[in-house]
Amino acid sequence: MMRRRRTASPARPNRHGRHGRLDRSSVVRPPLPPLETRADKFDLAVGTAAEFLRSAWSELRDVRFEVAAMPPSTDEDGIPRWSALPDEKRIILYRFPIERLSHLHRNDDLHRRMMIESCVFRAAAEYLDRDPWDLGPERFRFF
Repeated sequence: MMRRRRTASPARPNRHGRHGRLDRSSVVRPPLPPLETRADKFDLAVGTAAEFLRSAWSELRDVRFEVAAMPPSTDEDGIPRWSALPDEKRIILYRFPIERLSHLHRNDDLHRRMMIESCVFRAAAEYLDRDPWDLGPERFRFF
């Protein structure tokens, strides 16, 4: 019985080293766009809603909209989603309670963004002592 010796075929280049790790491509190549995180999407949603409110209401032009991870403490209603501080001209939105404690009937990017924007509107309404629907009624008319 004759044994054949295995030789590398000339048509197929040897691209792996001794342990199969030589000449591997990188995981993320430069042409790929940078990844967006949930925090980036949250900041973008808060920023666009805040800019809309600032342009629509002169009382909100000097108000700072800030994003914090968690509130410092709970209140009588539980974990707050935002803090409206008229004396300091600040509205602070808490990302973790808004993202994790809100119940969405459909969990996709559009509904998450709408939920974040509704929290911005409700926080601004609390700051102005108004109803949230008074802040931008034309924005919520889709029919």
